[in-house]
Amino acid sequence: MIVKEFYETRFDGIKLYRIYSDEGFKIRQAETENIYDEAIDIESANWTYTESDVPIDDLYEEDETSKKAAAWDELTGGNSDE
Repeated sequence: MIVKEFYETRFDGIKLYRIYSDEGFKIRQAETENIYDEAIDIESANWTYTESDVPIDDLYEEDETSKKAAAWDELTGGNSDE
């Protein structure tokens, strides 16, 4: 389920809200189709969010694996895809 909760008040008095999935999934901003772990929006923002079917950890682990492979390739001058 998508949760929207008060996050903090900025120095200029604008209230910020944190939006996230309480099930641990990425969220999709409906108007742009952008995908986030969480969003921080101003109080007057009219964005809407839906839960994706992608767990937050899945994309993180895939990204970390890709980074490690690229770093290994750079260090060894090789190609980790071989």
